[in-house]
Amino acid sequence: MNGLKLWAALGFCLCASSAAAHVEDVMNEPDSVYLFSYATVSDDGRSGLKFAWSPDGNKWFGIGNGYGYVKCDYGAWGAEKRMLKPELRRDENGVWHCIWQLNGNGKEFAHAASEDLMKWKRQSYFTDKQFATYVPEEWKQYPAQSVLIDGAQEHGTVQKIAWDEVNRLIQFADYRAYKAQLHDERTEQDAQRFAGLNTVNMTLTACPDSAKSISDKLIGIFFEDINYGADGGLYAELIQNRDFEYSLNDRQEWNSTYAWTLKGEGTRMAVETAEPLHANNPHYVVLDTKTPGASLINSGFDGIVVRKGEKYDFSVFARTPGKSGKIRVSLQDGKGNELASEVVTVASRNWKKQTAVLIPQADADDAVLVLSPQKQGKYVLDMISLFPQHTFKGRKNGLRADLAQTLADLHPRFVRFPGGCVAHGNGIDNIYRWKNSIGPLETRKPMRNLWGYHQTMGLGYYEYFQFCEDIGAEPLPVLAAGVPCQNSACIPGKLLSGGQQGGIPMEEMDEYVQDILDLIAYANGDPKQNKWAKMRAEAGHPKPFNLKYIGIGNEDLITDVFEERFTMIYEAIKAQHPEITVIGTVGPFYEGTDYEEGWELATRLNVPMVDEHYYNTPGWFINNQDYYDRYDRSKSKVYLGEYAAHLPGRPNNIETALAEALYLTAVERNGDVVSMTSYAPLLAKEGHTQWNPDLIYFNNKEVKPTVGYYTQQLFGQNSGDTYIPTERKVDNTRMDVQKRIASSVIRDSRTGDLIVKLVNLLPVSIKTAVEFPGLTNSSAVLHVLSGKPSDQHVRPQESTINVSEKFDYEMPAYSLSVVRIPSQLKNNR
Repeated sequence: MNGLKLWAALGFCLCASSAAAHVEDVMNEPDSVYLFSYATVSDDGRSGLKFAWSPDGNKWFGIGNGYGYVKCDYGAWGAEKRMLKPELRRDENGVWHCIWQLNGNGKEFAHAASEDLMKWKRQSYFTDKQFATYVPEEWKQYPAQSVLIDGAQEHGTVQKIAWDEVNRLIQFADYRAYKAQLHDERTEQDAQRFAGLNTVNMTLTACPDSAKSISDKLIGIFFEDINYGADGGLYAELIQNRDFEYSLNDRQEWNSTYAWTLKGEGTRMAVETAEPLHANNPHYVVLDTKTPGASLINSGFDGIVVRKGEKYDFSVFARTPGKSGKIRVSLQDGKGNELASEVVTVASRNWKKQTAVLIPQADADDAVLVLSPQKQGKYVLDMISLFPQHTFKGRKNGLRADLAQTLADLHPRFVRFPGGCVAHGNGIDNIYRWKNSIGPLETRKPMRNLWGYHQTMGLGYYEYFQFCEDIGAEPLPVLAAGVPCQNSACIPGKLLSGGQQGGIPMEEMDEYVQDILDLIAYANGDPKQNKWAKMRAEAGHPKPFNLKYIGIGNEDLITDVFEERFTMIYEAIKAQHPEITVIGTVGPFYEGTDYEEGWELATRLNVPMVDEHYYNTPGWFINNQDYYDRYDRSKSKVYLGEYAAHLPGRPNNIETALAEALYLTAVERNGDVVSMTSYAPLLAKEGHTQWNPDLIYFNNKEVKPTVGYYTQQLFGQNSGDTYIPTERKVDNTRMDVQKRIASSVIRDSRTGDLIVKLVNLLPVSIKTAVEFPGLTNSSAVLHVLSGKPSDQHVRPQESTINVSEKFDYEMPAYSLSVVRIPSQLKNNR
């Protein structure tokens, strides 16, 4: 699909490209030349398969300045994804095949095929025992040679091919260089690019007779537990490692007592597993107190923030093998001052939950929880918890109120959860299993988070569904497509243990498919007829959650292993639950093999919607506003599940926010094919980020929405379901000027309001004359987000503006303006 777009533009772009090396056509060209294929040894081939050509086999010319025409996608980013000793051959049908080693041991290989050396089909990975399947006996290995290319000695294979084929490779690399130049456009170049540019004048005429329906779910949110987004973040639990399940698997410096300290004399602490609270929660702590005076202290997540007069629910599962005892439970500030205290009794030989309510007498940002045995004896403890009573909507085991409200203020139409990469995990054993995240907290099964920390599963599927309901958003759970993340690291000593690891074994796939069907029953089933629906009711929600969407896969490598498992899952859901919209995946980029193979699979299976992901430069968003205008309306709908504008250093500023706004107006224009969008990532805790930029930063005390947050909020709070086309006339014909001006006019049928969105990514203002037939004189609400491109701390300003059939508005330089006009249309269509 994407290849058609690329080649449609190729002819023009090559002529226009300032990066193209060829000024004139050469009329006396050779019929054939030598082609040298190689991968650079210095980076273990991570930069991909490269080419050079020679007229005589002696003097060599590099193609595309070292451009990699295909790269290995096996194993983890950085250390892996190697292409060693690639060999290239052409079969009797003219198809090229490339075989390479994955790690140099001569036992693990990869294969990819191409008809033209530019567009490559899906990769396959195999061992030396399967070599004959991919390398037929008639394959005569081309002799290895060492040649000098641009001053560097490279090793590879040589063969003779037609000059036209080499010329196409050169043109392709030139085209890519030209596109890269466009995509690298930034506002820091604007002083030179737009030197002498004066105020621009624009007329915008609405065409309500040509209005079309668009999705009413365009703006949503994607929550993934990255950057401490869940534990220590949105999930309101204040105790870190409450279950003593932290381990070296989570992080090498962690163990079962991380965040816990025993202070004082007379008590010995040990972690045991002999008689656990639950098999899913095997570790617990034993305090053997000979003489009272010691305390077990938890420091929370970077300290515990408490506020005077607020109520905090303490709970612990406890037992004792001997006589009953008492534990003084207190909150202390950083100086050791006691803020609140209660006493709980431990008397049972069996696990029993003990509770207390702590009410601090003063504020503290650095409090700790202190448990002090008051009598001699053994105290066996697990699931030590401290929860604020003030959670979002007052939910037990709920969400941090200020963070959750900040999300709700976006007015998202859906919530995608729990990932992302978290959903399909780092290896098969790390795939997120939804059943491990429901039920009583002590029965949930915690797991390693692939982002380098721990998931308690306290924020589980029940809590996700409840949050969606609380904010009026559709739930959109994402489950692995029977394969882990393609970036899963290799297991030392085990062949083909990286990447998708061969997927969940097919003999286990029936059970895995049933797990997914059980999720639909959990969300929507009758508690009287289904055990999973009964668990939902027992958790406090007898009515169904009305699940309508389910995502299968996450930016996966589209391989045979993936296709077999995805198809199995999709067909099962389609057969048993035709009312559910399944959302497939088309890889992590807006182009390339996984994108093309993913779309081909979705088209073949008639998948109703696919999930696209891309993180690009502001220049990409500026120069690709027609991306979805070119989509086939008869094929799958699109969920743009992850996107963001990225600059060097990864700031979230006016430049990135306006680039995203510019693109979102194009998405609204194409809201008949794009059904949903969500920025990513959503949350990031200061001091614990694995990824930047993010939409919302926070610490234990504050929530800090970014400039990009306000772009999302202005679109989310001003969304609609009808798109009204416009005719635009700009008095400046420069394409780079025109591409930095965008608009969108929509109507919200729920209110009848009209919303006009105007984006100006130019360093000058734009005087805009708006013409809207049938619009009566009225006062409208105007929100303006503007500033210098580098500004990271600005918010929209609200005012009013008078509107009529013809009204004027001057868009400030570098701004997003949203005009919301109350329903006063004549002939409201």
